[in-house]
Amino acid sequence: ALVVRFLTKRFIGDYEANTGALYSRKFTIDGEQISLQVQDTPFVSLEDDTDSICCQEQINRSIYWADGFVFVYSITDYESFRVLRPLHQHIRRIHPNANIPLLLMANKGDLLRARQVSSKEGLQLATELGGTYSEVSARENCEGVHEAFQQLCQELSRSCSSCNGEKRRGLHLVRPKSPNMQDLKRRLKQALTSKGKSATTL
Repeated sequence: ALVVRFLTKRFIGDYEANTGALYSRKFTIDGEQISLQVQDTPFVSLEDDTDSICCQEQINRSIYWADGFVFVYSITDYESFRVLRPLHQHIRRIHPNANIPLLLMANKGDLLRARQVSSKEGLQLATELGGTYSEVSARENCEGVHEAFQQLCQELSRSCSSCNGEKRRGLHLVRPKSPNMQDLKRRLKQALTSKGKSATTL
């Protein structure tokens, strides 16, 4: 939902399951145009009764080529918050010396009565991991989502500029091809169509 909000400024509550798609957009940051690729990865979970994460190979491939990360959790689901520290440790094992921009994004800020993770906990974790923190509502606050991503884009732009055109981590992995925005538009159209059909049958 956050990726859809960021890329289209629309909120769709029900859409097809996360397929790990990659989307491309061009943005102007500090007067310079950059091409941003957003990998919408499948979720990561903890293995039973451990602090080890269980993630698909697609996520590991994404970690290798990503220049920055957005860690998303729900303020109404403590388990989604608990997985972030082990995930960060997993990333550090892959990139032990890299200074990679990180955004910790707390979603569902509109459901305060169901809150399980405090803002203080989120901010403390972001500080511990060396990232920035933002609490948003994908449902109600398009501007908050966009500002958080914009801040990460600025960090990415500064980080990439300091690389002097060199591959920061020395890895020679091919980035996956992006379907640009056409696939996302198709998914949104399908979601809107299905919602319209549901409304007419009620």
